[in-house]
Amino acid sequence: MEPTPPVLFFLGATHHTAPLAVREKLALDEARTAALAAKLQTTPGVKEFAFVNTCNRVELYGVGDAGVFTGFTGTLAEVTGCSHDEISAVVKTHTGHHAIEHLFSVAAGLDSQIVGETEILGQVKNAYDKALACHWTGPVLNRVFQKTFQAAKHIRTHTRIGEGQVSVASVAVDLAGKIFGDLAPVKVLVVGAGDIGLKTAQAFQSRGAKAITVASRTLSRAEETAAATGGWAASLAELPELVTGADIVASSTSAPGLVLPRDLVAAAMKRRAGRPLFLIDLALPRDIDPAAAELANVFLYNLDDLAKIAEENIAHREAEVARCRAILAERTAALWPQVARSLVSGGS
Repeated sequence: MEPTPPVLFFLGATHHTAPLAVREKLALDEARTAALAAKLQTTPGVKEFAFVNTCNRVELYGVGDAGVFTGFTGTLAEVTGCSHDEISAVVKTHTGHHAIEHLFSVAAGLDSQIVGETEILGQVKNAYDKALACHWTGPVLNRVFQKTFQAAKHIRTHTRIGEGQVSVASVAVDLAGKIFGDLAPVKVLVVGAGDIGLKTAQAFQSRGAKAITVASRTLSRAEETAAATGGWAASLAELPELVTGADIVASSTSAPGLVLPRDLVAAAMKRRAGRPLFLIDLALPRDIDPAAAELANVFLYNLDDLAKIAEENIAHREAEVARCRAILAERTAALWPQVARSLVSGGS
């Protein structure tokens, strides 16, 4: 009997299947990623793998013997602390050309909460670079990811899928503009000086905001982001006073726990004399305690809330989305025979 060739496999949970609270529990930090990788590296039959972990998804792409990845849900439960029932309810799998088409769609921004957003391509590239540097990938996944980047670039260059408000930061600022109107007199506090924090501050600046403060655990990072947007820098230790004075707080740190607990927000509201506070939580795990929304005059929006708002912006681009999917389907059909042959020949 001929040996069964390896299988190209996808397993993951995304915003389509998992609510924010579950995605939060599944999020992979460095320690969890290392633990999962160690398990896969010692599992017989696993030949290649890579993780894609963002605020919208936790995904595994792999090459291995048929059925070898089916036990991964148990490992994921063990590492993240989620129950088997929770994971089984949200995890989906694809094999073969369906796995390729899914990755193409992810990198092109078609599978994002905010369809057409551009940040995801960089996140997928970073995920691949990590896997490549750790020697987790091999000839099959290397080919698939390289073709993925080509397909995503083609979509960006030859379609209009990226038109409109197509990033978390731009949707958040667009929402703030609708609520406040003129943003020039509005006091904005951006918590977190990473990529999303920078883009959020830039988006506020582009919409006319002039009073922007950037707070970060590392003051030098806050100073860099503040300098790029004409704002002021502060440390997280100053949050009680900063929240008291702000009209809008947008938070996007990578902290493992809450940065703005309910008590901090409640104390700030007591000092605000009833002035409304607009909170935008752009982080996963979440930065802002969901219980803060129970406070009077506090209006809290999270990633899923922004995605619902963004759905209104996609209606006029439905035809463009269909065109993009057709292009990716053609590219999947062209790539899959090459990958299938590589699987049969052992990756050569």
